[in-house]
Amino acid sequence: MSGHSKWHNIQARKSKVDAKRGKIFTKIGKELAIAAKTGGSNPETNSKLKDIITKARSNNMPTDTITRAIKKGAGEMAGVNYEEFTYEGYGPGGCAVLVTTLTENKNRTTGSVRFLFDRNGGNLGASGCVSWMFHRKGQIVIEKDDKIDEDELMMMALDLEAEDFSSEDGVYEIITAPEDFSDILEKLEKNGISFLSSEITMIPENYVSLNERDSERLQKLIDKIEDDDDVQGVYHNAEFPEGWED
Repeated sequence: MSGHSKWHNIQARKSKVDAKRGKIFTKIGKELAIAAKTGGSNPETNSKLKDIITKARSNNMPTDTITRAIKKGAGEMAGVNYEEFTYEGYGPGGCAVLVTTLTENKNRTTGSVRFLFDRNGGNLGASGCVSWMFHRKGQIVIEKDDKIDEDELMMMALDLEAEDFSSEDGVYEIITAPEDFSDILEKLEKNGISFLSSEITMIPENYVSLNERDSERLQKLIDKIEDDDDVQGVYHNAEFPEGWED
C-alpha cells in the first residue's frame, strides 16, 4: 500500500503543536463546542464529536476541559456561537494551502487571513480553487518499535479495513475513511498499539516539491496563520526537501 503523506511534514506540524499546547486546547475546545451544538453532546450518537474527543485526548487535553467545551456547545453552559469557514489559496512555490476556521466574526477572520497570505508570500484564492485537491481522512501515526512487526501491523490495519498503510522514516502511517477512524483507532488500542498522533485531517492527492528557500517561506506563512486565534487548521500539499528543518 502506498503512502499518502510525508512524515517530515507531519513531524514539522507535530513539533509546532507541542510548542503551542495552550493555544491548541483553545482551538480543539471550539471544535468540541460546535460539534456538540450541531450534533448533540453524546459521542455515541455524534460521530464528529467522538472524533474530536479522540483528537483532544491524543493532544493530552484534560478531561474536565473537554467536558466543559462540550457543555458550552450543547447549551448547558454559557458560550460563544462559532461558524465554520474555509479559505483556499497558494503558498510559495505554487503549493496549495487550505485554512479552516471557527469564528464569531467572519469579516475579521477573512481580513486577517487575506492579510497573512499577502504579507507572507501567499495568495488567497477563490472558493474551490484548491479544496478539490484534498480529501478528509483519518490519519494514525505510530512510532516504529522493535515490539511492532511491520507485516503484522499492516495485516491488522487491512483486517480493520483501513484505506492505506505506509512505512515512513521512523513511523508507520495508517489512513482511514473518516467514518471508520474512531472504530479502527479503538481496536488498535485494544491490541496494545500506541500512537504518536491520531486525527481527522485533510490529505492532498499529490505533492509539490519545494526548494529550501520556498520551504522556509511556506513554514513562515503556516506559522503566522496558525497563530491566528480563529484558525483551526492549515493544510498544504508541499513536500519539503529531504533533511530540511525549519
